[in-house]
Amino acid sequence: MSLLSIWRPELYHGEGKRPPFFEGWYFKLVDAAGGNPFAVIPGIFIGRDAVSSHCFVQTLDGATGRTTYTRYPIEAFGADRRRFDIRVGPSRFQAGRLTLQIESPETSLTGEVNLQCLTPWPVTLGSPGIMGPYAFAPFMECYHAVLSLDHSLEGQLAIDGRTVDFSSGRGYTEKDWGQGFPAAWVWMQSNHFEGAPGASLTASIAVIPWLGSTFPGFIAGLWHLGRLFRFATYTGATSESLEVANDRVVWRLASRGARAGRPHGHRLEIVARRAAAGMLRSPERVAMIQRVPESLTATIAVRLIALGRDGEREIFAGTGLHAGLEIVGHVPGAVGL
Repeated sequence: MSLLSIWRPELYHGEGKRPPFFEGWYFKLVDAAGGNPFAVIPGIFIGRDAVSSHCFVQTLDGATGRTTYTRYPIEAFGADRRRFDIRVGPSRFQAGRLTLQIESPETSLTGEVNLQCLTPWPVTLGSPGIMGPYAFAPFMECYHAVLSLDHSLEGQLAIDGRTVDFSSGRGYTEKDWGQGFPAAWVWMQSNHFEGAPGASLTASIAVIPWLGSTFPGFIAGLWHLGRLFRFATYTGATSESLEVANDRVVWRLASRGARAGRPHGHRLEIVARRAAAGMLRSPERVAMIQRVPESLTATIAVRLIALGRDGEREIFAGTGLHAGLEIVGHVPGAVGL
């Protein structure tokens, strides 16, 4: 990949990389009625030997918690160098369309879904996506990108003999690539806030290796009425408190201005309620390991507050449904479990 790929996070980044290396794209699909949240995750894992190297399509049925993992030889993977166009076996994944054709002993998944009116995380010269300036660091363990915070869906999938119509539903797309996932993290996402069409929250905090040590790096973005409110380690924001309990995650963040006690800034308050989860595989340096419990039926209560000279003003409040939620390991600074 060329240097310009830094500003094209949706493209495949593995060309010429030494193993271990992985890359995966995460497509979340929710039908109009909300009864069929579904995730499709195509990807590639390049191990230190030919036996472990392969490409795959992983799925999560949010209604039942059932997961599937269809493995293909690494030669079945293909990626366009100039545009987002990925092939895994007979299935194809593009920015605006998923075409699925999976027949295996584990699952049958066929059909096509169009993704319309995408809302990508802004990419600028100095901040090429959700990772901000960390996207330029050449030695990060894992890179992350949000390809669409919210979009509409049209099309159907035949999933193990039943047809699910995703037309008029909503979707979300992100991706990860690098050597492996962090040792611990909390991740959450929803773009189903009643009375606030288009609103979307994505937030995560993880143990980040850095120059022989680690730190709890975090990124949260709330998209509301065409504006992205960002809270991240690289913006000078602070994670004021993080509680991880058996039934919920309570997280409070403040922007740089709020942290410094200045008469401006924002505070973000999040309460995510856990729900039943399915077990997904994630990349380690030697293999894809099944260790990630993910729910697609969690709820996330969100409150965004503006801080000014005259006190506090609520900008947004709502509860996100059909929410994705992952909790893996222990993040330093978190209280609770």
